[in-house]
Amino acid sequence: MNRKAILKKTKDFVKQRFKGAEGGHDWYHTKRVLANSIHIAKKENANLFIVQLAALLHDIADSKFHEGDETLGPKIASEFLKEHNVDELSREHIINIIETVSFKNSLSKTTMPFNSIELQIVQDADRLDAIGAIGIARAFNYGGFKNRELYNPKIVPNMMMSKEEYKKSGAPTINHFYEKLLLLKEKMNTSTGKKLAEKRHNFMLSYLDQFYQEWEGIR
Repeated sequence: MNRKAILKKTKDFVKQRFKGAEGGHDWYHTKRVLANSIHIAKKENANLFIVQLAALLHDIADSKFHEGDETLGPKIASEFLKEHNVDELSREHIINIIETVSFKNSLSKTTMPFNSIELQIVQDADRLDAIGAIGIARAFNYGGFKNRELYNPKIVPNMMMSKEEYKKSGAPTINHFYEKLLLLKEKMNTSTGKKLAEKRHNFMLSYLDQFYQEWEGIR
């Protein structure tokens, strides 16, 4: 198993899969998650090969773009890894990460049984890309893609959503800050992730202050 060759083939595969993807969940999102994952992994004494493959494949078929099907991504990733002779233990580890990494799984009443430092790293890296300036851009891009309101003062954020409610939500994009983005700083797993999240979290708070000041227009 030539790890360098497998990583190259995986990058090429993911780039091809994401042609024409929604801008917040495209190859560049995956590329940033990969970079964040590598940065954190080097500080957290993790298996870098597992981290890199999991980061590359974590969003290969995001369920929200596939009629809510949460099995498709792990299936595609598993078939790809098997085809390229990645050993069974590594495959299982990577698939477990893909199945567990999403924020929506933290809303499930059923505790996710799998955990590893590699999962924690990819999860932190993915969550970092959901906050800060990039996170704000991604949130509004997806909101536009789904034709959602920017903000509606009459629609209050739902802070007690179940996983299924979260998956079906069509709330304004500003609500998403309270229902997910502002919660992520406290959900970071690694010490490195926690440090990186702090600045991005504070930027979102500043953005929201400015947003509300401008909402009614110039008075």
